[in-house]
Amino acid sequence: MPEFLTLLPPDEARALLLSHLPGPIIDSETIDVVSSLGRVLAEDVVAPHSLPEFQRTTVDGYAVRASDTFGASDSMPTYLKLIGEVPMGEAPAFEIAPGQCALIHTGGVVPLGADAVVMLEFTQSAQENEIEIFRAVAGSENVLGIGEDVIEGQIVQAKGSLMRPAEIGGLIALGILKVKVVRKIIVGLISTGDEVVHPSKSTLPGQVRDVNSFTLAALVEQSGGIARAYGIVPDSFDVLTASAVNALSECDMVLITAGSSASARDLTADVIRSLGEPGVLVHGINIRPGKPTILGVCNGQVVIGLPGNPVSALINGYLFVVPVIETLLGMLPKPKATLLARLTVNLPSQAGREDWWPVKLLRPEPIPAGADSTSFPEGKVEYHADPIFGKSNLIFTLASADGLLRIPPDATVLSSGEMVEVILL
Repeated sequence: MPEFLTLLPPDEARALLLSHLPGPIIDSETIDVVSSLGRVLAEDVVAPHSLPEFQRTTVDGYAVRASDTFGASDSMPTYLKLIGEVPMGEAPAFEIAPGQCALIHTGGVVPLGADAVVMLEFTQSAQENEIEIFRAVAGSENVLGIGEDVIEGQIVQAKGSLMRPAEIGGLIALGILKVKVVRKIIVGLISTGDEVVHPSKSTLPGQVRDVNSFTLAALVEQSGGIARAYGIVPDSFDVLTASAVNALSECDMVLITAGSSASARDLTADVIRSLGEPGVLVHGINIRPGKPTILGVCNGQVVIGLPGNPVSALINGYLFVVPVIETLLGMLPKPKATLLARLTVNLPSQAGREDWWPVKLLRPEPIPAGADSTSFPEGKVEYHADPIFGKSNLIFTLASADGLLRIPPDATVLSSGEMVEVILL
């Protein structure tokens, strides 16, 4: 396996893999908006009308002509005639003339003639049908204008957008109840190894339960895919090849765990070469954990060989499997959730290799008395990133982590007390 001797940087390996994809899938389905959480839009969504559809207030108070309040203050209030109350859920039957006002509640229709709303707390009743105003307001203050949120015909959600709670709420506000989304990516999962048994079985000495099928299935589901398990395959070229061929016939991509290193029993790379062109693109990535990861494309379908160690498999799942799923879904680029934190210990690294460490984020504490607040993020509190030490087959090192810390290849150490970026899990 000569290609295993040449280790590519993770970013270069990922870019090479993605460059061989035929493009996003085009299959779609129409579903209820309320069921679309986590789905990716297959087409642009256009506003059927403006939002708001009428001028409405954002506060409780009095609808006024802004010019009538100019100069109003605590020492010199303005007095306006109260002519009524705006009914909720319908347009008022009156207009506001100069020197007049009307009681209005949050969300109510601003009457014709009015162009601002004075908040209730800046007013009081002077006498019957007369309101005392203690604060001037500007035109449009505390008022949402027609189309201030969305204009009719505007693209409110672009193709490739991820549906989140806010997007669902926005479409519902426009009366859009159905949406076309990309179908979910189907990912086949194959575990290999004579020593691997189903989690339901008791283990004998030398046996381990199949962890990777379940952690990777959860990652696939979380990323917008459907995981399809093909069981545990023994260390046999013919059996593994048959299982992979079957999985590729039913799935969009396939993950094979274990069998990716350079030992005599490891067959994954040879199997991937036999599945189609171009076959193995990368066998060996300059990363810890997960150096023996295999990236392949077989006749347009991605096949990835991940290490058998659960932590290595899952971390490299984040780095390589998730981007493939997002690309196949046609998802628009989105930033990862990150946090700046202060490292608690020195973390050494090998020059030229990218290291990923699981870290625990310690709870923020108030600034110590007498400390220089400028040394703390936002001058308030800071998080501390505490690395979790453990070998790559210890799954609870990752289960107890709040995030992953990347040590770039040009660094040989990250120093205790240094501010680092943590990718949140």
